[in-house]
Amino acid sequence: PLKPYLDIEEILRVAKKYRVDAIHPGYGFLSENVNFARRCREERIVFIGPAPEVMERLGDKVAAKVIAREQQIPLIEDSKGPLNDNLEIMEEAERIGYPIMVKAAAGGGGRGMRVVRSKDQLIGEYNEAKSEAQKAFGDGTIFLEKYIEDPKHIEVQILGDLKGNLVHLFERDCSVQRRFQKVVEIAPSLGLKEETREALYKYALKITRAVDYTHAGTVEFLIDQEENIYFIEVNPRIQVEHTITEEITGVDLVRAQILISMGYPLDHPLINLGAQEDISYDGFAIQCRITTEDPEHDFKPDYGKLIAYRSASGFGIRLDAGSAYAGATISPFFDSLLVKATSWGRTLPEAAERLHRALREFRIRGVKTNIGFLLNLLSNSVFQSGDATVNFIKNNPQILQPPRTKDRGTKLLRFLSNVIVNGNPDVKEKVQRKVFPNPIVPQFQHIEEFPKGSKDQLSELGPEAFAKRLQENPKIQYTDTTLRDGHQSLLATRLRSYDMMQVAEAYAKLHGDQVFSMEVWGGATFDVAYRFLKESPWARLKDLRKAMPNMLLQMLLRGSNAVGYKAYPDNLIINFIEEAAETGIDIFRIFDSLNWVENMEVSIRTVRENTNSLAEACICYTGDFTNKAEKKFTLQYYTDLAKRLEDAGTHILAIKDMAGLLKPYAAQELIPALQDAVDLPLHLHTHDTSSMQSATYLKAIEAGVDVVDVALGGLSGLTSQPNFNSLVAILQGHERENEVNLDSLNQFSNYWEDVRKLYYPFETELRSGSAEVYMHEIPGGQYSNLRPQARGLGLEDKFETIKKNYRDVNDVLGGIVKVTPSSKVVGDMAMYMTSNDLSK
Repeated sequence: PLKPYLDIEEILRVAKKYRVDAIHPGYGFLSENVNFARRCREERIVFIGPAPEVMERLGDKVAAKVIAREQQIPLIEDSKGPLNDNLEIMEEAERIGYPIMVKAAAGGGGRGMRVVRSKDQLIGEYNEAKSEAQKAFGDGTIFLEKYIEDPKHIEVQILGDLKGNLVHLFERDCSVQRRFQKVVEIAPSLGLKEETREALYKYALKITRAVDYTHAGTVEFLIDQEENIYFIEVNPRIQVEHTITEEITGVDLVRAQILISMGYPLDHPLINLGAQEDISYDGFAIQCRITTEDPEHDFKPDYGKLIAYRSASGFGIRLDAGSAYAGATISPFFDSLLVKATSWGRTLPEAAERLHRALREFRIRGVKTNIGFLLNLLSNSVFQSGDATVNFIKNNPQILQPPRTKDRGTKLLRFLSNVIVNGNPDVKEKVQRKVFPNPIVPQFQHIEEFPKGSKDQLSELGPEAFAKRLQENPKIQYTDTTLRDGHQSLLATRLRSYDMMQVAEAYAKLHGDQVFSMEVWGGATFDVAYRFLKESPWARLKDLRKAMPNMLLQMLLRGSNAVGYKAYPDNLIINFIEEAAETGIDIFRIFDSLNWVENMEVSIRTVRENTNSLAEACICYTGDFTNKAEKKFTLQYYTDLAKRLEDAGTHILAIKDMAGLLKPYAAQELIPALQDAVDLPLHLHTHDTSSMQSATYLKAIEAGVDVVDVALGGLSGLTSQPNFNSLVAILQGHERENEVNLDSLNQFSNYWEDVRKLYYPFETELRSGSAEVYMHEIPGGQYSNLRPQARGLGLEDKFETIKKNYRDVNDVLGGIVKVTPSSKVVGDMAMYMTSNDLSK
């Protein structure tokens, strides 16, 4: 791809065809090509730049050093000429002394340059640099020079006319580099001694006057920690970073070059540069090169189509753009530069802050850019102090980690585009003409304070005293599962945070003093939020905490599985619990899929010792201990398990009836037995798959259970929890009644009933209670996901077989406790058997 750009004859052919008078070579490789300048002269086309003879003397780094020596300009010790064989290379390296720089005689931009610290590396690095220089510049000449450790890289801008007038336009600090490639430039340099600055100007003018230099050029130096100056090279062309000199001096360098080529002297009013002492600068300028490079992956160039491009503007901001616009294709074969952003300020920190603001305003989508890296760099205190050296990036690797941007607009557009074109794989049977009602949020007083609720009591009493008061309270308490298990069990966990947040504040203000807790997090909601809803469960928790500050927020924690499907190391579990508590969780309902207490101990201990939250350990209920044939999950099994959980330190004991197998008379027997076994509040959770669990609750309440899980009417029943509204009505006048505003509760139920219609593709399709649950024992939360999984595997028409195989797998495994992740094992095996026509 570089060949057309370096094809001198083709460029001249086009120039002559269109009767071009002059060619400005820019700052590309041909701008330093003596042959190109000479051929332009032969074709009577003006080359806007120095004469070929001057370029020949200064454009070659080795030749330029000869002139510098003649002019007694300080130099870095070097090989003083091209090297011919490996022996000569080794001898020169030994004479100069390591570390040395292997350097291309032609070109720039960091190409053909290597630092060598030992003789073992020398020949390999030399050959690589030679090959790179040959490919980039068409000239593989290489020389060696002493490598100066951690210097500043300063360049002086020169401008000369055809009448012998020559001036400098002050210096630029190009020390911020990566692999010898300039990244960000500053004009002028901050922190140099005045005598150092004047010496730079003197040397720059001296070497350029020695060759009768004309037009724009740059003389480059290294300055070590003691401010010793070392000449490096002359770039006989305009530089990429010339914009910052233009900003502080007000001189249009490119225009000046053209006017010089037309014969105007520097002091002509069109150029307006008289005596050197009359030239001044004002303020500071910084240039950043915005490229399609990925700083996190070694600045690997990215390419593709720009789907959005919006640049910045404002006082003190200048943009020099290339082909950057929405729809532009970025090729992997050319320079990754999109736009040069230059800022001006009265001080360096002011210029940095202004450029930082401008970069934040850029919106470039479709390819990766280095903007995040530049933002880090500009805000760095070392950079703003002007003390950066060439090792600045190496010494500050943290700036390579760009701040994360949400890019919500692009993500949303891509998601919508994909769904419009390809459909949603989770919604295969979309009803095209379906009218949805507008859910009505119950009215409440926005400006009223939140009533004091259970969260306030926990903060006041602490976990131990709170649990004791709960145990002593004669009134039945309610945990509302609508925002977690309610929709998980009916709508495959697809409820969006948006629909929750519409009513969260209203619910907290109208019922925050009437509800024990809100189950809002954990379980499958974590995984589904990321994978299917494309939203952050952490953001959901944070928002709910803010909207419901007076209510206890509860989560379901899978013991050593956290919210995943495999065992995680203890330190991860500890950190997860601490972070969840910090973000807003007040009750951690902790269970193990096989009732293995050891797997819950770390979680219980962490909640007790590292947070101010409540630990609620679970007995996962399965089977039917009232059946005389039951030999494994007996009443004794459950009471023994309860004692072990009490010993582990749980504040509250939960009975997690995940499939809705706890029958009314079993509850009547289980609750007193547990109360006799342990001195803990009891919290009962069930699923209404059989449509009989309200009766189970009534028996449990009469037996003395402290808290029951319910869901608001619109998202209750079937595989969800029993109906909150109905249970409140049933208990009116009962000795354990906990008064709840039923009219208001019904309004929230109506809201969820309307919202539920939006999620019709995810319904379980279970239209009525089923006694089959006592046979297959599928947990309610799994049942709603099982049919979509079967649909995805093409097995929906064999759903009855899947349910039968689920029971068979359970029998084969010995009749285990079935809750995530053990229930997933059983379900996956049942799917496999069905898919392959296998039987027990």
